[in-house]
Amino acid sequence: MLERLNQAMEHIEANLDQGIEVADLARIAMTSEYHFRRLFSALAGIPLSEYVRRRRLTVAGAEVLAGERTLLEIAVRYGYSSGEAFARAFRAMHGVGPGEVRRLGSSLQSQPRMSFRLIVEGSTSMRYRVVEKEEFRVVGRKARVPLVHEGVNPAIAAFIRSIGQETLQHLQSLSDQEPEGVVSVSDNLDESRAEGTELDYYHGVVTRAAVPEGMDELTVPAGTWAVFESSGPFPQTLQYLWRDVFTQWFPSNPYRSRPGPEILRTRLSEDAAQADAELWIPVERTPVGES
Repeated sequence: MLERLNQAMEHIEANLDQGIEVADLARIAMTSEYHFRRLFSALAGIPLSEYVRRRRLTVAGAEVLAGERTLLEIAVRYGYSSGEAFARAFRAMHGVGPGEVRRLGSSLQSQPRMSFRLIVEGSTSMRYRVVEKEEFRVVGRKARVPLVHEGVNPAIAAFIRSIGQETLQHLQSLSDQEPEGVVSVSDNLDESRAEGTELDYYHGVVTRAAVPEGMDELTVPAGTWAVFESSGPFPQTLQYLWRDVFTQWFPSNPYRSRPGPEILRTRLSEDAAQADAELWIPVERTPVGES
C-alpha cells in the first residue's frame, strides 16, 4: 500500500503544472477516492488539496526567482486564471508578493516533497472488532460546528453544555442497541477535512424508539463497521485513536473507509482527565487485487 501511495506522490510531482485528478491518484494507489483523501490527510497531517497547492506555489516560487518566465506565464502554468489570483495565493504562502520577490530576491517558504514509509514501533496493540449492522437511527440534538484537530473542540463543548442534564438523561433512556449510551456522531465532513471546515455534529443515541418532539434524527444505512477501543488521557486518546486507525490499522488490514458518519462513545473519569473510547468507522472490504 505504501509503495502505491508513493507512486501517487510521484504522479503529483510530475503534474504540478497540469490538472491533478483525485481519481487518477486513487487509481494509482488502487483504492477509492474517498479512502485516498482520508488516508492522505491522516498520514500527511494536511489535506491533499492543501499539499498540492503548497507544492505548486513552492515550485512557482523557484520560477519567479529564476526570472525566465513572466509572472503571468508562471501564474497560468500553475493553474491561476489571472496574475492577481496568483499574487494573492503567492503572498498567502510566502508572505511576500511575486513582484517583490523578483525585484528584491526575498526569502520564500517551501513545502517539501512528501513520501511515506512504515515505522514499526511494536509498542502498542489496537483492539478492534468488525460489526455488520442493519439500518439504524441516531436521535438527539444536532449542530453545525468547525473541525478541530487537536484539543477540546470549544463549539462542541458549548453545544453539549446547552443541551441540559434532563434532556441527556431522557436520551440515555432511549438507547437500545450498540453503540450503547449517549454518543457523538460526526457527519457531512468536508472532503478536505481541513482545520476549521464544518461538519454536522449529533449528540444522541442509537435507537429504534420514536423520535421525541424537538429532537433531530439521522438515518444510517446498513453496512460494515470497524469498532476500535482505547483508554488514556482525554482528549488526546480520542484524537490519537482516529490517527492510529488510518496510519496503522488500514494499511495492515483488508479494509478501506467508506462514506458515512463516524460514531464515538466516550466514558470519562470523574475528573474528566481519562477516557475510555469506542470509535465506530464505516468500512468495506478491500476488493481483490488491493491490499
